[in-house]
Amino acid sequence: MYVEIVPNRNSRPAVLLREGWREGSKVKKRTLANLTDWPAARIEALRRVLRNEPVGADEAAFVIERSLPHGHVAAVLGTARRCGVEKLLAGAPVHLRPVVMALIVARVIEPGSKLATWRMLRPESAAHSAARVLGLGEIELDSVYEALDWLGQAQPRIESALARKHLANGVLVLYDLSSAWVTGHCCPLAAFGKSRDDKGKYPQIVFGLLCSAEGCPVAVEVFAGNTGDPSTVAAQLDKLKARFGLTHVVWVGDRGMITQARIEELLRPAGMSWITALRSPDIAKLVEEQGPWQLSLFDQRGLIEIASEHFPGERLVVCRNPALAQQRADKREALLQATQKDLDAIVTATARARRPLQGKDAIGLRVGRVVGGVVIPRHFGVGRGFVLQGVHRGGGSGGLRTVRRVRVGWDRRRCRRQARVAWLGGVGGFGRGASSRTTGRGP
Repeated sequence: MYVEIVPNRNSRPAVLLREGWREGSKVKKRTLANLTDWPAARIEALRRVLRNEPVGADEAAFVIERSLPHGHVAAVLGTARRCGVEKLLAGAPVHLRPVVMALIVARVIEPGSKLATWRMLRPESAAHSAARVLGLGEIELDSVYEALDWLGQAQPRIESALARKHLANGVLVLYDLSSAWVTGHCCPLAAFGKSRDDKGKYPQIVFGLLCSAEGCPVAVEVFAGNTGDPSTVAAQLDKLKARFGLTHVVWVGDRGMITQARIEELLRPAGMSWITALRSPDIAKLVEEQGPWQLSLFDQRGLIEIASEHFPGERLVVCRNPALAQQRADKREALLQATQKDLDAIVTATARARRPLQGKDAIGLRVGRVVGGVVIPRHFGVGRGFVLQGVHRGGGSGGLRTVRRVRVGWDRRRCRRQARVAWLGGVGGFGRGASSRTTGRGP
């Protein structure tokens, strides 16, 4: 069956429901119903049914004006709900709860300033579907600031709830700092300090993050931009003991964070344990006393444990990392070859026929330019007694007029000996710990 429109000369077309079939070589058809009086929409619906097409509105009647990204919003929002974020935000005023959740989701999927985040959530400038899913409607900028104010007041309560869930006495606590540079002039904590973003010309803020052993963030605190890493440990120790009610945890931090002074002043008197790494002078001292170690002493994990009178009551663990040792050996050899090439060029310059390099001052400047780099001095020892041997050929018909022996050179055996001590003969890490205070730097 099918719908056929038959034109009439002086009247409207006839719309007929017909059936067709074949008899031999002829095609025959007959009319089943007259649909001329039906509305056009009903006729079109019947036509679609007969063609086995979906019945509905005409696709051409719709124009897609906007499509908001939704997949990442659904993933982050679903994860936040499964992690119990909505329960942590239960203390917020009812009208602020969706705003706070939207700020958290937006911070994960597309971080930005407060003004930029507000624009992402407005219906006319939305960058994703978070505002629509959470039913924010026409959100005002004041609502964003009000939600942030509430979060600042609720931070201690939220952190305490996270600590009860993820921390307990005797567990590992990971702590480290990072920084963010600031371009404004109204932040009271913005100050010039050690930039981790290579933005030393801008003031910055420093923030410390406290995590569980699984890496789950528990607490965060912002410090002035000129605050040193070790000076933030005391505030975190007070937070663990006073607010979270923990009496004994194992601190894990790098050698710049958990220094010897912080160990003696804070961690040891508080009965805390720690895992950190030794500084280079301490490593060099131990290598002189007890090293170098035979590779056969390392176990299958590349670790050996030693003791030293300089660190009483502590476990010292030496970690051998073959990949790191090979990387450092290759880098050291590349530096040696590059420096040797530059020194050979100075030798050639003293022996060239035209405008040769002459004079102790000129040669010394060239050598200092090569050896006085940032990395080279740890591999090369250059002193006044070492010389670069070269020949100066004067011009004219006499050919070889003068021979100058200006010595500027380096001792490769001395270089290798210093490198062996500096890099511990392939040892990739050297750490310390107390009360299970072990350390390995790893790859």
